[in-house]
Amino acid sequence: MEPRPVLRRGTGGGGAHPRQAGVRSRRGAVTGGRWGRRPLIGESAPAKVNLALHVTGQRTDGYHLLDSLVVFAAIGDRLAVELSDELALSISGDLATGVPPGPENLVLRAAAILAPGQGARIMLEKALPHAAGLGGGSADAAAALRALSRLWGVPLPPLDEILTLGADVPVCLTGAPQRMAGIGEVLSDVPSLPPLYAVLVNPRVTVPTGAVFEGLSRKENPAMGAPDWVDFRSFIEWLSRQRNDLEASAIAVAPAIETALGALQREDTPLARMSGSGATCFGLFETARAAEFAAASISAAHPDWWVKATPLLTC
Repeated sequence: MEPRPVLRRGTGGGGAHPRQAGVRSRRGAVTGGRWGRRPLIGESAPAKVNLALHVTGQRTDGYHLLDSLVVFAAIGDRLAVELSDELALSISGDLATGVPPGPENLVLRAAAILAPGQGARIMLEKALPHAAGLGGGSADAAAALRALSRLWGVPLPPLDEILTLGADVPVCLTGAPQRMAGIGEVLSDVPSLPPLYAVLVNPRVTVPTGAVFEGLSRKENPAMGAPDWVDFRSFIEWLSRQRNDLEASAIAVAPAIETALGALQREDTPLARMSGSGATCFGLFETARAAEFAAASISAAHPDWWVKATPLLTC
């Protein structure tokens, strides 16, 4: 089993890492796919969804303390790597615009941390919006660490180095439902979640994370309640008592978020909330059919938005 970047682990249920149609296993695959004739190591970079996100404090160094329930979606970016004399990154896909291709890209930063001076051709296909609250860049960095670790035969770097890539990278390395605390370094399994289907809605606005945190009116809030669910209904009841403490601040920065939440609520979702620092919002549904119907309705009303129905990887 791959090492998990955890300083302190909690207890709880959960376990197996899911394999669902449309998403590669987090362990990736060796394939001779359409990116080239030589064998490639492929990895998925699934969208991260913060079902709840509580801001519980701030450290003296400025980092905020969080308590978050994180799951992953059955959609995301894709990454493939192969050996090369030099380190190079190419970015493709419908949502590649605006993604930096240079050394500031988290994929290249991850490669530099993992094995400085090693060469690889890295191909990233973007399917997630940029700066959208779905952890796209962090998921890409985690996928790069997994793939390049296998390609180069080197272990994953220490947790403190992984955290320099971003607070979401450790949880993205797991690819499984987690309770994330601290600044992102304290991960614990959660009890088994019921099947969940989501509609993800992004009103095509980018939200600067720093501005959202700066706009917080309160930075010392209660942590999440103890897990208490047995089925979809009880999970929604529990989740309704949790929060995203960044939501109000993000709406002040990007009012379109409130419009997106309203669109989801009109589709009779039992719970609509913002993910991460925005601007993507999600609505939860009990069946795939209900989620697909809601996504089609929102897409018809807002053809310029990014709207996707997707299962969440809950087991």
